[in-house]
Amino acid sequence: MNSDTAAGLKDILCKTLPKDFNKKKNFVSFGAVNNPLLSEIQSLGRKQCLGRQEWHQIDKIKAWMISAETATFMKWGGLGMVASEMPEAFNSRFSANGESIAIVTPMYIGDTGKKKAFLDGNVYHGAEKKEVNVNKIMTLKVSFAGDGETIKNHNVAVYTAFLNGTDYIFLYNERFFSITPGVKNNPAQDGCYVLNEHNINEVERFAFFSKAVYELICELNIKSNKKIPTPNVLVANDWHSGALSGLTKYLSPLRAKAGIIDLKAAETIKNIPVIHLAHHLGYQGWDYENTARILNSLYGEFAAPIFKNAKAIKNSNPRALNTLIVYDCYNQSSCNFHLADRVVTVSKNYMEEVSKELDFGLDFRDILKIRKDHRNFFGIVNGYEKKLIAPNLRKIEHLNDVFAPFKFAFYDENDLQGKLKNKQELIKLLSRLANDDEFKNKVIPLVDIYKFDEIKIREERIVKTPIICATSRLVEQKGYDIAAQSIIDLANRFSELKNIEPPIFILGGAGSSDYFAHLTNLKDKIQATHPKIGKRIFVFRGYQDDFAYSIQLASDFYMMPCRFEPCGLTQMEAMAKGALPVAMSTGGLVDTIIDGEDGFRTKVFFSPSKRRVYGDNLSAQRLKNNVNAYTETLRNALKTFYWHHEKIVRMRLQAMHKDFGWNVENGSISKYYRLFKTGHI
Repeated sequence: MNSDTAAGLKDILCKTLPKDFNKKKNFVSFGAVNNPLLSEIQSLGRKQCLGRQEWHQIDKIKAWMISAETATFMKWGGLGMVASEMPEAFNSRFSANGESIAIVTPMYIGDTGKKKAFLDGNVYHGAEKKEVNVNKIMTLKVSFAGDGETIKNHNVAVYTAFLNGTDYIFLYNERFFSITPGVKNNPAQDGCYVLNEHNINEVERFAFFSKAVYELICELNIKSNKKIPTPNVLVANDWHSGALSGLTKYLSPLRAKAGIIDLKAAETIKNIPVIHLAHHLGYQGWDYENTARILNSLYGEFAAPIFKNAKAIKNSNPRALNTLIVYDCYNQSSCNFHLADRVVTVSKNYMEEVSKELDFGLDFRDILKIRKDHRNFFGIVNGYEKKLIAPNLRKIEHLNDVFAPFKFAFYDENDLQGKLKNKQELIKLLSRLANDDEFKNKVIPLVDIYKFDEIKIREERIVKTPIICATSRLVEQKGYDIAAQSIIDLANRFSELKNIEPPIFILGGAGSSDYFAHLTNLKDKIQATHPKIGKRIFVFRGYQDDFAYSIQLASDFYMMPCRFEPCGLTQMEAMAKGALPVAMSTGGLVDTIIDGEDGFRTKVFFSPSKRRVYGDNLSAQRLKNNVNAYTETLRNALKTFYWHHEKIVRMRLQAMHKDFGWNVENGSISKYYRLFKTGHI
């Protein structure tokens, strides 16, 4: 560092944060500063939330989708689907114009017991049983804490690959991206979320990922590399890359002032637009114990001056005063929510929920409201390619091999006869599973069934028998307890009707034993009070794709009594198969289901604190809570099935015709394209 540089930094105390600094009370305060760099850091949160940063004209889009998950190589949820499908759809449409999105993701290696990934020569075998040829192009040095608090350089190998019309950039470091679980790993943590053999948890793993991405961007801006084009838009896919905007916008100017990188490169990096793509705000990447360790790892010798000046925009939440932490805890999402150039979430209605309701927006409700009011927070519904979710002849042929001698039929919106055939076959399959343990253990060995009963329905009566399913995860979000209470109410009402066939309910999935207990208790309770209906309730725990697929192929309705659903993909899958969703009016379910046309939605929806979030006040006064609202909607769906079946047929056709694809006219890809170009949709 030369004398001029040293003089320029004389009032910036270049040092790390002391261990456990966050455990002291009243440690967040912001004093007046004379240094222009520190002054800029103090004002940046306000500037970004108010949308006052100019959006630079982009001629040819060269974006990076920066994601911990991809559906192709490591998938755990919907954000992995977006990470793969959105770039692939974008590239299929715009690559001929020289515009593209590349996917930047960790190269995971290891074996969790459920997911396995390894590198064999120049072939990477991902955790989703896909493989790709890779080419190692460089090794980065990334400073980050080691086993103790000391910052050290870690080697990160950079590989490139090409698959499905899309460039992949893999980052590999054995310590951080191993997925082999350590002895202390919670069995519920799997995939890229394990506490691994090196004692690296998910938050530290993805903080390191953000830092590695930042160092790669610096490398490309300092030394051009023809094998990887320098990005001009960064899409941070949820909390995993939430530290990115702090690195590009806080750290780069200080590094330039210290002579670590040149001024021109720092200015370029700082001005690359960062778009934070938020999925479910309940997941933010918290780590209280390692707050100092992670901040020091990210910002190095500049951690203390950056933290002490990382002022958030003024809002009514005293917990969100600093952009890098929430109250006293490192929060990976917080940085991007404050500093990203744009924030996008996965449906328009979820955008409204998180910017209005504390129950959904949590500590960032006020920040997101400010952003929405200043038009730099948007809701764009996730796409879902129809060919992936519509009835698939090849997959149905595979089902028939698995479940032989039962034969499921192909159908589409032009010919629904196969749907009726599948109802017949599913009823036979359920009855066989009830009576034949050997067959059950052969075809669905990983699924536990509870008191399955054989049922017999005359063939001509099957068309008049509604099949209602839910094959989601057994977690609080999905509202299985709400479903159970609604079914109990319906059993009391419909048991008195002698001229109808009682519904068949098929409910279950992988997840919590506590939520499975709601279903087993439901079965037992109704079996005791209404045996004919109870016999037709099938509950299970565990997940096997073939079993879930066969259930959807046969079902008339799909239950979604969700407490929240930022976008939802399950309703899209169900609609494509002609299973009409019966859904709570929350999140993306409002944006994707038209009540009474291609599904059923509640007239009202309440937050956990019992505030009306959706619907009119009269409906809210009448229904009072989500259980009543959902029960009414499920009852209306069944009434329509029994007494206005022709309407159900019309709705089924409308649902199956619906196309949620990324590239439909004025669809999600068009909105992202406008966003990349102009900063608005």
